[in-house]
Amino acid sequence: MKKMLAVSTLLILLGLTTAVGQGKFSGYMFGDYYYNVGRDASIPSSNIASPAGTTAYQAFQLRRIYFAYDNDISEQFTTRFRLEADQAAATSAPTASGDVLPSGKVGVFVKDAYLMWKNVFGGSNLIFGVQPTPAYDVSEGAWGYRSLEKTIMDLRGTVPSRDLGISLKGKITSDGMINYWAMFANGSGNNVEIDKYKRYYAHIQLKPVTNLQATLYVDYKDAVDILNTYTKNTVSNSAVTTALFLGYSEPFSYNIGVEAFVQSISNALKDTSAKSYAAKSTMGFSVFGSYNILPELAIVARYDNFNPSTDDKGKDPVAVTAAVANANLSRNYIIAGFSWKVDKNVSIMPNVLYETYETPKGGKAINASTTARLTAYYVFL
Repeated sequence: MKKMLAVSTLLILLGLTTAVGQGKFSGYMFGDYYYNVGRDASIPSSNIASPAGTTAYQAFQLRRIYFAYDNDISEQFTTRFRLEADQAAATSAPTASGDVLPSGKVGVFVKDAYLMWKNVFGGSNLIFGVQPTPAYDVSEGAWGYRSLEKTIMDLRGTVPSRDLGISLKGKITSDGMINYWAMFANGSGNNVEIDKYKRYYAHIQLKPVTNLQATLYVDYKDAVDILNTYTKNTVSNSAVTTALFLGYSEPFSYNIGVEAFVQSISNALKDTSAKSYAAKSTMGFSVFGSYNILPELAIVARYDNFNPSTDDKGKDPVAVTAAVANANLSRNYIIAGFSWKVDKNVSIMPNVLYETYETPKGGKAINASTTARLTAYYVFL
């Protein structure tokens, strides 16, 4: 009750501030009706892109509600405060813990809360607070259909979309052909920090021509050492992620994009048969595109391949536990549909989700997951 009262009070204050013309509210929502055409009871136990539920399971859900307030404090300083509610996270992997209250109702959390110092030096902004990370902000904008799905690194939980820290972003060349973004943060996403270890992010964005762009991304996540139960000494558990994105677009006509990443986590693969630890490498790539058949009607398609462990030992129940082997199976994910813009602020999107899984070693083939979905996206502020 106290939290609800605090949020209500804050919104009233923000409303009064907006009334005098100093800031701006914005908000949007998207959600679906979905029906699971097919499900296999033996699908991998974690990090599944397909919606939750068995065959014939159906539900209405609001996958995102955004409510933001932006305010220019002065010519040099601007702020953003954004709340999010996410009902889908309560029922779908990989974030199966969900944004829910103990009562089971959908909760609200702080998505963004940052201060930006514009042009702290020539062409660069300094940002402090809870803010987007450099990982896939560009590729998500190029994909353009967050209402259908997250980009691959976000979807698979490889890098958080937000973090609490400080960042610098801006132009390396005055014409904006080469841009940069560097960030030093907790590495805990939107969660409260619980240790001294931090995450270091950076990307370079290239825009050689107006419609073509590319980003090269890298981050290093420091972590507490873990115990090697065989040698009885501690070993590193840090992680390095690299990614590359390339996109081309013709506004109001078509766009295409390719994104790929590799993540290596030191000593994350415990081989019980060889009694040793090894680095765990995860790989993924995504190819997407859209084409406008009419100004208000587009066809959208995307293909992802995600391999949680490039080392076959990570999928061998003799070398690792059965649960770990199951979770490390690779999978393919396909999204196909239409986006009908019925109003400048409203889109209706019938779409199909199709996910296939690698056959477990020594096990039975897993049937694909198929979901039919009708998605609605609308801007209300």
